[in-house]
Amino acid sequence: MSAVPSSLSFVDVAEAARQAALDRYAIVDTAPEQAFDDIVRLASMLCDVPAAAISFIDQDRLWFKARTGIDQPQLDRSQSLCGHAIDAPQETLVVDDLDLRPDYARRRRLHGLRPRFYAGVPLLSPEGQALGVLSVGDTTPRTITAQQLEGLQLLARQTEHLLELRRYLREQGRLLAQREAVARRAEDARNDLQRRHDDLQYAATHDALTGLLNRTGLDQLRESNEADARLSSGPYVLIVLDIDHFKRINDRHGHLFGDRALCAVADAISRSVRATDIAARFGGEEFLVVLPDTRLDGGAEIAERIRRQVEALALSAPITVSLGVADGAPGSDAPENVFERADQALYRAKKGGRNRVVADDTPR
Repeated sequence: MSAVPSSLSFVDVAEAARQAALDRYAIVDTAPEQAFDDIVRLASMLCDVPAAAISFIDQDRLWFKARTGIDQPQLDRSQSLCGHAIDAPQETLVVDDLDLRPDYARRRRLHGLRPRFYAGVPLLSPEGQALGVLSVGDTTPRTITAQQLEGLQLLARQTEHLLELRRYLREQGRLLAQREAVARRAEDARNDLQRRHDDLQYAATHDALTGLLNRTGLDQLRESNEADARLSSGPYVLIVLDIDHFKRINDRHGHLFGDRALCAVADAISRSVRATDIAARFGGEEFLVVLPDTRLDGGAEIAERIRRQVEALALSAPITVSLGVADGAPGSDAPENVFERADQALYRAKKGGRNRVVADDTPR
């Protein structure tokens, strides 16, 4: 056993342990609770006295958790009989007539009157630390009966059980709050991990400059069951387009302008297609648009809409696009073949003077 520091007495150490025990209940300065108020009323009725209280000894004060017939919410510890009662925690302090005990008589007041009778049962922790007192008092001397004394002690034990229940519930609430906090942190970590995964997935499948799908994203989409079902459920159209004379634009106006042009074309495509359509940046200045549930004439109209949107862009240099359009039928046209026909149509659009839409006219 470690020695007590020379600067502290055994009394100091014992008081520190008692205070620590009280602090674990976190009851001092809490709001009134009906269960404690009921015990105080029962004590007053049992002993037929006007005053009763449940008090706790906190540092240098006595604080009342529940009281009746007492006008102060707290007292100086040195001026309270309860502060003296815990000096012998295993005993009940009973003073029939405080006038016969002047060392006690100065310690308490009831409604401003001089008390004459006092009985106090220390309230103990399971480890035997004195936390406070269940007490009764009167302004006239009296003798408490053995039955009343036993009843007061029974009420004190019930108060101790109530304190333990209160501490248990508080501890369970603390543990529950900890578990909930851990669960929230775990959920936040999972959500953060999912966000990171989604961000990485998006970065891997989308063009960083335009925000459209990139070739990797397009390949993944082609392999998905959902995309396969959409292209197999009805006719579809592929539009292949690129920016006219893009290398010349970069050489003349710089790559920064070229990047702005790519973004502007991507935006024009997004504004021109439907929410169910798919747009991708297929290469440097090449784009691909997939139009499910669309026939060739409808695809050509959307391609023309894109062309006009691009032609109307308010950039510092004119930008145009050439577009090739081809359609496919489910079960008879492989997407690769439809893409090849759209690419050939794009070639004819560029050969025919650019800034135009050409639809595939391959005999079927």
